[in-house]
Amino acid sequence: MKVEKHQTVPIGEILRLPRVKNKTGLGRSTLYNHIKAGLFPKPIKLGLSAVGWLENEIEEWISSQVKNTRGDTHER
Repeated sequence: MKVEKHQTVPIGEILRLPRVKNKTGLGRSTLYNHIKAGLFPKPIKLGLSAVGWLENEIEEWISSQVKNTRGDTHER
């Protein structure tokens, strides 16, 4: 039997909605509309009614927004 090792990907923190709103500047309704349209990362389920977002996915989304708005010339 071959056992495959799972690679772990650094995900950073799990961000709750207030921090996601703060980091992106978007409101709750806009975030969920973007998720429904496939334009924003989906949250992960944390409990019966709790969700959160992976910090690295939010950072990637922000970076892609900068690239789409300003092109690849933006440097951090």
